[in-house]
This record gives sequence, C-alpha cells and structure tokens, in this order.
Amino acid sequence: MPVSRRLTSKGPGRRPGRAVAVALAVVLAATACSDSGDDPTDPGGGTVRIGLVEPQHLLPANTTESAGAQVLAALFTPLVEFDADRRPVEVAAESIESTDNVLWTVRLKQGFTFHNGEPVTADSYLNAWHHAAYGPNGNGGSYFFEKIAGYDDLQSPDPDGDGPQRAPEPKARKLTGLRKIDDHTFTITLSGSFAEFKSVLGYHVFAPLPNAAWASDGVLKEGFEEALIGNGPFRMKGTWQHDSRIEVERYEAYAGAKPKIGGVVFQIYQQLPAEYADLVAGNLDVVRQISTENISSAPTDLGDRFRRSPLSSFQFLAFPTFQSEFARPEVRKAISMAIDRDEIVRTIFKDTQTPARSFVSPAVAGARPDTCGEACQFDPARAKAAYQAAGGPARLQISYNGDGGHKEWIDATCNQLRNNLGVECLGTAEPRFADLLTKLEEKTPVGMFRLGWSMDYPSMQNYLGPLYTTNGSSNYYGYSNPDFDRLVEEGVAAPNQTEAITKYQQAEEILVRDMPVIPLRFGQNNYGHSAQVRDVELDLFGQVDLLKIDMTG
Repeated sequence: MPVSRRLTSKGPGRRPGRAVAVALAVVLAATACSDSGDDPTDPGGGTVRIGLVEPQHLLPANTTESAGAQVLAALFTPLVEFDADRRPVEVAAESIESTDNVLWTVRLKQGFTFHNGEPVTADSYLNAWHHAAYGPNGNGGSYFFEKIAGYDDLQSPDPDGDGPQRAPEPKARKLTGLRKIDDHTFTITLSGSFAEFKSVLGYHVFAPLPNAAWASDGVLKEGFEEALIGNGPFRMKGTWQHDSRIEVERYEAYAGAKPKIGGVVFQIYQQLPAEYADLVAGNLDVVRQISTENISSAPTDLGDRFRRSPLSSFQFLAFPTFQSEFARPEVRKAISMAIDRDEIVRTIFKDTQTPARSFVSPAVAGARPDTCGEACQFDPARAKAAYQAAGGPARLQISYNGDGGHKEWIDATCNQLRNNLGVECLGTAEPRFADLLTKLEEKTPVGMFRLGWSMDYPSMQNYLGPLYTTNGSSNYYGYSNPDFDRLVEEGVAAPNQTEAITKYQQAEEILVRDMPVIPLRFGQNNYGHSAQVRDVELDLFGQVDLLKIDMTG
C-alpha cells in the first residue's frame, strides 16, 4: 500500500501514493495518548485508534494510495462493493445495468445524505466526475475515467512535448458520456465495450461530492480537502491534522448499515517500528501491516491478536528495458532464475508472504499459478550460463524506496545474485517512494528497481493494463509489445468476463516470454490489534472493515 493506481511503497510491497507509505520516528506525546469511549463528544460505541501514514491526498479523485483510501472508506460509500466471490454488489446504487456494456444506467438508492444534510443526487456524481476527469485539475485518479466518452477532449494537448503547463486548454470541461436522467438516475456511455465496468465503479475515485464542495461550476472550494464532506458511515471530526491525526465520528443519519464504534482516530506515523511499539504498549488499536522488523516477535507479543488474511498485493523487480544492458529478455530471465524466492520468503518474511511465479494475484478470477514457468524456477547453474551467454552486465543495482522497509530483502536478493551470477550487486535506497518514482518518470538510470501493486478492482485487467501496456499509467520500464496491447484491449471489449479472461491469459503468456519484470511475492495482510477491540478484519485491499470492528468493553 503507497500502493493504489495502487503502486505500493510499503514492505512487503499504485502509480504513486494507493501506493503505501510509512510511519513518526518520535511519536509526539499528544499522538501517543489513548482515546477512549469516555470522551464526552464521542457519540457512543467507543473510539478506535488505527495506525496510518500521512496520506498524500484525501480528495477521492486525487487519492491513489492506500493510506488515503483507508480514510475515504470511512467517509464515503461507493456505488458497489464486492462479495466473497469478488462480484460487484450495489451499495449506494440501487442498480447498475447495461445491455451492451457500452451504455450503463445507474439508479441511486434514495435516503443517502452527505454529512452536511444535503441529499445525494445524480448531480453529486456527475459534478464530481467531470472535475475528476478534467486534465488541468491534475487529479491522480483521472485515468479511471478514460473509458467514458469525451475523456480525450478533457485532456490538454501537448504538441511540443514540454508538458501540460505549456499546453492549451482542453476542448471541453465535461464528459459527453455522462447524462442526467432524473435526480436519482444517470447514464454513462463508454467509448467502447467494457464488460467489467461495474466493478470499476467500486473504486473511491468515483465518489460523489456535495454542492458545498464547489466555489463555482467545476471549481472546488479552497480547503475542502482539509474537512471533507462525504456520504459514508463516518464524518470528519475537525480537520486533517497533517503528520498527526485524522479523526472521524459515526454519522447518525447514515442510510446504510451503521458502524458499531463511535469513531476512529487515524494516528499518523513516519516509522513502522514506532507504530508497532504503540500497539504493543496499548496506545494503538490496529496496525494494518506489521513490518518485517517485527514479524518474528508479533506472535509472542500479540498472541491471537496477530492476524493474517488474503491481500491482493504483488511485489516485483522491474527492468528499464530501454537501457541496452537490460534490453534482452534472456538477461532478464537469467536474473529471475538466480533468485531463490522460497528462501527469501522463509528467512526474511517468515512465511508471511507467498512466492510469486505469475504476473496476476490469485485474488482475482482467471489468475493461474506458475505461469512464469522455468524463468521463475530457482536454477543457479543454468541462470549463470544463460546470463553469460546473453552478455549480462557485470554490475547490477537494485533501487528501492528507503521509507518502505525493503532493505533486508533487497540485500538478500543482491547476495543471491552476487553468488549465483558472479556479478557485483548493490541495493540503493531513495529516501522516499516519491523520489524513486520521480527518477523513473525522468528515466534517470537507477538499475533494476522494486515496485509493488495492489488492485483497485478485482480484474486481471487491473494488473495487466496499467503495468504493461505501452501507454499504461504505471509502465515505468518502457515495455511495449503491440500483441500484448491488442490482447488486453480485446479482453476489455469482450462481451463477458469469461471471454475477457481468455484474452487476458493470452496476454500474460506474452509477459512470460518478454519478462519485463520479475515476479517475486504475493502479499497477505499481517496485522495486529489491541485487546480493546474485536472483530478486526482486513480486506483484499488492505483496509480495515470499519462496519465490523467493535470494542471489547
């Protein structure tokens, strides 16, 4: 999770920032204090304290990392959520229907209101989505709207290649594919067929915004993000206290299933060990991901309060394929065969992750184990011979973000490459995830680099399209294969999920041949909670289920 798309910065670890960040070297005395249900302003049910890193953003359309997404899960209710079989189920929507997978009709449930009392209407969605998709607004989640008709006309042309700051205004400010039918009904026209579009609508970038958000048509009020007004089960209590905390309280007029707790304090940390220490000391109720530094002691420290559950994250090493030393698939495959995934999972991660030998998480329909074949099987002798035959470089570098707890496994990987390929290998830490991404965007030479991904919605397309298509939003490696692009697009245009999966699986087979990245691990939620709370569950997105969690007292 910094996670979201979901590039993840955190070990074991979207697009930067549902990218996962990390946690206070020194936790201020005020942030270490315990919050209890005795607060006279507490609406009842008790207040739960959940550890978090500083979100990059909180405006739904601009939030593409897991910390911000956890807060938004409290403040907003999506059109759909997902059942145990990963199928979309209406929540704020009464129905979402299409006969051709191009024209979709959304009918809203009545009775939902924003936290200021405004009713949630079709305009609440349409106004928010126009703003989200309008290129000059710079929303990080804008690309989620690209399949809606008219999206291209909302983007700034860039004829001289010097960036949007010098580009003319877009042709339009609103998506032609959105049409209001009545106060509780609207239609969405896509630029092409997409059978899985209903699932996409479960992502928080599609949240509605109230009239109170706007200074004028399409212009947000200054400071709105600091005191968000949502349509969810909790409302903001005060304002966002940067690098300290974000507080929310139960919204008593909420039309959906109400939470059992009275509120949440999202306690912000800058260092993972400090967050875990507060949990053990009883000053925190939930740690969403226990770091590798503490994973060995967690079962003893926490007992049955150390928990595990499935997670959709995918950790990998990527190559700058545009650089000559990594241009040959044979070099990339040899490096993959020189890595003993099982040993690193066993010794570094204490079996809290799963070795990955395919490119798509088992959390989604259509995923298959071991698609990578021999290229992901540990074979040091064959790896060395193949590496030398392919003319692999004598020196390897693995760049990673230093704020995500990756050093131990990066060093272990370098040791294996050193021993098994006979090369020099050095792990190089960039201070922050954002620093690494900036270098990747500028194509600054960094050698190989680690990235992670966590799904935004349960589909193979969400793992393949953003990461590997030529113009994918998180294709930092310069990988391009027209046949791969074609198969992904054919999957998107397929009339149903079964036919889409067939195309996606064919596309994955091309990745096996080209190996633009090395699959390493599929993650799981390794989390812990205090004795003050119960029914603590984390979902496939790494988010605490705030409707289930309860106090023990």
